[in-house]
Parts: sequence; structure tokens; C-alpha cells
Amino acid sequence: GVPVLRDVDFTLEPGATVALIGRNGAGKTTTLRTVMGFIAPDSGSLYLGDRCIDDIPAHARPGLGIGYAPEDRRLFSAFNVRENILLPARAARVAPEEIRRRLDGVYEILPELRDMAERPGGTVSGGQGKMVALGRALMIGTRVVLLDEPFQGLAPALANRYAEALRTLRERDRDITLVITESNPALLRQFADRTLVIERGEVSEGSLERSHADAATQEEIS
Repeated sequence: GVPVLRDVDFTLEPGATVALIGRNGAGKTTTLRTVMGFIAPDSGSLYLGDRCIDDIPAHARPGLGIGYAPEDRRLFSAFNVRENILLPARAARVAPEEIRRRLDGVYEILPELRDMAERPGGTVSGGQGKMVALGRALMIGTRVVLLDEPFQGLAPALANRYAEALRTLRERDRDITLVITESNPALLRQFADRTLVIERGEVSEGSLERSHADAATQEEIS
């Protein structure tokens, strides 16, 4: 019964890479889950381009071109890696030829997923699962891709590999809007061309430098 988000109001430009920075519990995940339709706001509206999508149910929003990689990956252990990646495109009834084209694009960005294709989803490591979740989001996210804390828990080598994949994605497709949440702004310094700061459920324009300084100050206080 306690509001998490308060008067959140922002616009994302096509092709932008946006960092949504905030401490744990600030409302980053709630913001993304609201965009995906998992949480219904008490007021306000959400638009994709000129289209209001308030009445679009959560299961239909990926079909609008919105990809989502949750913090906890949410892979189906009974499916292999390729089936996990293909799932949202199949659910959205994307044509088989287009599915093949998109899968090739995912493998171009994340070639390790081709090698893991036949592995059961339940046997991949946490870091590998983050890669699979990214590939799954890219299969359906033709307009917007939402990545929730993608670097959390990754070993340095995997974090660097994930960062490399994001750079490849941006070089390959400059039209997709990327939204990346993080509690550590330093991790996004090389990606974001715009920063939104969320504090106690309120979003404001910010900078990675300011966010990094705020995080350091908070760490000293803690």
C-alpha cells in the first residue's frame, strides 16, 4: 500500500542509451516493471511513440518491440538456451524467416550463445544466464530494450564481455533505445549518453559523475 514511484515523468529518444541510476530500493526495477505492464500505476499514462499502451496487457507488450532482461534472468530450466532466446518472438507470432534473421543477429552480438544453444537453461551459470537473458531481450526488442542491473553479480571477465556485447549492439543498431539500470554509475560511464537519477521514487536528469559522487558519499556514510 506504499507508493514506490512518485510523479515519474520522462521521455526516451529513439536510439538513446539511457542509464537509470539509483541506490537499491530507489525504484529502478519498479519503473521497468511498470513499463512492461507487470505493475499498474495508480495514475498517469505510458506511450510508445504516439500510441498509449496503458490498455496493452503485459504479455502483449513485447510484441510492440519492447525487450526486457530482468535482474534475476528468469530462464526456463526445461528449455535449452536457444528455446529460451526464441520464446518471446514465438509468443509474439513473429514470422519464421524473421525469427531466423533476428537469431543470427543475436549470435553476431553474443557468439557464445550459439555454442551454448543446446544446453538446458537450468545448467548455465548466473553470468551466462545474464547473457541468455540479453539475447532473449534482443530477439523481441526492436524498439526498446530494458536491462535491469545487468552487471550485478558478474565476475570481471564476464562483465567486460557483457560490456563488449553492448558496444557491438550499439554499433550494429543505432535505432534501438537502451535503458540500463545500475546502482554503480561507474559501470555505465562508457555507454550512456543520458543519465536519469531515481531517488525515493522520483526521477530527475543527472550525470554519471554526480551519481558516482553521490554513491561514494553514501558509501562513506554507511
